[in-house]
Amino acid sequence: MINQGSGAEVMYPDLFRGLGLKNEDLLKYSTPLVGFDGKVVVPEGQISLPMNMGGKEVVVKFIVVASFSSYTAILERPWIHVMGAVPSTLHMKVKFPIDHGIIVVQGSQWAARQCLVA
Repeated sequence: MINQGSGAEVMYPDLFRGLGLKNEDLLKYSTPLVGFDGKVVVPEGQISLPMNMGGKEVVVKFIVVASFSSYTAILERPWIHVMGAVPSTLHMKVKFPIDHGIIVVQGSQWAARQCLVA
């Protein structure tokens, strides 16, 4: 999921476990977050991971939270800016430039989990 209104990339347990990561891989991050439902969530920690999309790789600092979400991760303003991306939540697309043109990622809730998180 792409969220233009916040400044933190968030990773949920399914992706964290799916990548074979362990709690020992996390750096301390103790600032609480407020979820979409308005509840306060205390993060498990923070981890920096390389993310490659369309041949363009950036290191993303994810805040790992142990709460339920239908998404595996949420990409926010820092990733959008580094990628030079133009997201459209209306069209469920993200466009960003690469060396040889422009990549367009089209998603649905399921496809977004597959396409937007490497």
